[in-house]
Amino acid sequence: MTSSPSHRSSVVVAELGPTNTGKTHRAIERMLEHDSGIMGLPLRLLAREVYDRVTARVGEGRVALMTGEEKRVPPRPDYWICTVEAMPTDRPVDFLAVDEIQLAAHRERGHVFTDRLLHARGLKETWFLGAETMRPMVQSLIPQASLKRATRLSQLRYAGHRSLKSLPPRSAVVAFSADRVYELAEALRRLRGGVAVVLGALSPRTRNAQVAMYQAGEVQYLVATDAIGMGLNLDLNHVAFAALSKFDGSEPRDLFPDELAQIAGRAGRHLNDGSFATLNTLPELSPRVVSAIETHRFPAIQSLIWRNASLDFTSPESLLDSLSQAPRHHAFVRVERADDFDALRHLSSLPAIQDVATDRGMVELLWQVCQVPDFRKGLFGLHVSLLRDTFLQLSAGDGRLDAGWLARQVSPLDDVSGDIHTLMDRLAAIRIWTYISHRPGWLDDAEAWQERTRRIEDALGDALHERLVERFVQRAARRSPRRFVRNPARPLAGSDSPFAKLGLLLGEVPGTDGTAMTEEQFVQRVVDATHDAFQVDAVGTISFEGEPLARLVRGKDRRSPQLALTESEVWTGGARRQLERRLMALARDLVTEAMGGFPSESFAGAGRSGAARGLAYRLAEGLGVISQAEAHEQWRLLDEETRERFRALGVREGQRFFYVANALTPHALERRCMLTALFHQRLVPPGAPREPVLEVAALEGLSARVLGYEVLGGVALRIDIVERLGEALRHPQGARQVQPLMQELRLEGGVHRRVLRELGGPAGGTPAKRRRRRRGGKPPATAPEKGGARGAPAGAQPPPRRSGTGEGSG
Repeated sequence: MTSSPSHRSSVVVAELGPTNTGKTHRAIERMLEHDSGIMGLPLRLLAREVYDRVTARVGEGRVALMTGEEKRVPPRPDYWICTVEAMPTDRPVDFLAVDEIQLAAHRERGHVFTDRLLHARGLKETWFLGAETMRPMVQSLIPQASLKRATRLSQLRYAGHRSLKSLPPRSAVVAFSADRVYELAEALRRLRGGVAVVLGALSPRTRNAQVAMYQAGEVQYLVATDAIGMGLNLDLNHVAFAALSKFDGSEPRDLFPDELAQIAGRAGRHLNDGSFATLNTLPELSPRVVSAIETHRFPAIQSLIWRNASLDFTSPESLLDSLSQAPRHHAFVRVERADDFDALRHLSSLPAIQDVATDRGMVELLWQVCQVPDFRKGLFGLHVSLLRDTFLQLSAGDGRLDAGWLARQVSPLDDVSGDIHTLMDRLAAIRIWTYISHRPGWLDDAEAWQERTRRIEDALGDALHERLVERFVQRAARRSPRRFVRNPARPLAGSDSPFAKLGLLLGEVPGTDGTAMTEEQFVQRVVDATHDAFQVDAVGTISFEGEPLARLVRGKDRRSPQLALTESEVWTGGARRQLERRLMALARDLVTEAMGGFPSESFAGAGRSGAARGLAYRLAEGLGVISQAEAHEQWRLLDEETRERFRALGVREGQRFFYVANALTPHALERRCMLTALFHQRLVPPGAPREPVLEVAALEGLSARVLGYEVLGGVALRIDIVERLGEALRHPQGARQVQPLMQELRLEGGVHRRVLRELGGPAGGTPAKRRRRRRGGKPPATAPEKGGARGAPAGAQPPPRRSGTGEGSG
């Protein structure tokens, strides 16, 4: 992404409209049609939700998650799901999207969204998503943009006054302070038996557990702050406002009609109509506001918040001056205040800081330290003191934070005792240290500190969820939480539940009593686990830490296995949804592994030629391997640029097959056999795919190719061996490679001759030459046909061959 004109994307799309129009869904689908992409989202909770959706489509191996405090980055990600502030602005990608772009008018965060609107671009396509109120601004600032109007999928109607007692099921009550949220949740618990709670200050772990409980129907009511207004997908029928004003960081103010609409619009998902109301403790909304919300018509945004991006790091004073620079464009308003600016202004006045921040490098470091977020809010003096100590340590000695000092800051937070408010305070504090632990170069053994702060945040999040459930969900309305027993001396008597078995293997247990963890804690452990924490056997059983958790079952084709949790009746609804989502992402990774990492979705876009889409589809259908006969015509129709794109992804044109090189590795072939066995609902032949040669009878009618084999000379040869032999036969010195390989395969006599003949001629050249030798009464020669490609070991990548040179499927 860059503001350089030479790197501007060829297409800029602004899709603007109210909530529940499918904007974010369409952006995700469009991103997956490209080879690479970045999505910037307004909340880390929403970023995690989109990350879960994308990984369930393409697997975790291709997707990175980046927020201020959470980073999940695989070795070679194609797609990046980020908060807007955390978007990697120096990474070139084909597709880029920024959601809720109307936040460019937000008095504190707006300058970041404005910067993305002006400068963030994908190489091929850029999408800006947001409210219709941004239309004039986009037209003015990006005149070449294609503006699209998104239409709401369902109707939104005003329902007047409502009491808490009269709220229909699947309702959310919205307030704008944590204390008010808890008060309303307590009242609803007494009336209805239980509620879920969502606040922006919750950790993703706690929020996910609360939302999963609501989405699964374990509770019918939700009490939340306006955190639900930014695109979180909830099955809501009704939204009730418990307040119409909020504290915006400097003073209380009434909510604007478009802000009310953003929240009210969470009601009514997809084609289901929704309604909104005020609680009867408030006055009714005016007819003008009601009409605006129902018709989605609001005054256009007249100005955006801006901050100078060309900063002067000569001195702290120069930096402050450059940050204070007034905009030159009439549509921009300089940001009034920001925590990082306030911290810089305070720190730069301290003599200890002035003595150190004397050159460009130190001033840049000071600015980086000032950008550490103040998650605790309301304790700014304490936060500035922490920033001062952090900078002075980083600017002295080896440029790292002292481990002992870090431990003294972090250790008191490793405590899951206390009430909801205490746990919330600790969560806010540990988020600061999680952020600091991810700053490059600030800590020795940064990975260990990242793991420690994350473990503490997870434990606090689990404890907070438990407190919320204990306080706001009556046990009559929800089953008692099952616990995984850690001590082998105390298993659940007579139980074959996975809770009893898995609990013995959990090691360090984050349960508050030190001996057990709840269902929610175990599920979060699974959800947060990396790919290599799972084991998948040849019949599709998925195990976690040594115990079966689920199994893959037959889907519509080999690329779409479905999931069945083992003993699923023991899981609560919320736990089941979270487990299924995480394990479906794992299943997608397994399919990608079988295909050798080939990203078939990247060729599905409308901008691709029919030949490219068709070839990619066939390769995906064949799990990375198809015959030359299937590929030949479509390959011939591709332009050279598209061919090079296929080659860069590992696609090779072999002697008999068109294949992804990594799809012929032993690991990929094992995944292929597993997926084939699932789809055909039968065991694979003994020895497959480890054995390079199988008896045809062992296939018992199953196609050799679906297992990664080809029938030649009366035996089934693994396709990587077939390609290796085919290449060797066309090499001037092929005989030296073929004969030892045939001996290694134990192919002798008639089988030996038939295999070589079907690959292009027996131990002597072409059939025509053999006929001439026979007429002359001479025995067949042993030299292979001259010409062709160099031989390659199994699974290697032979050089691409020109179209039209491969053989048919035979």
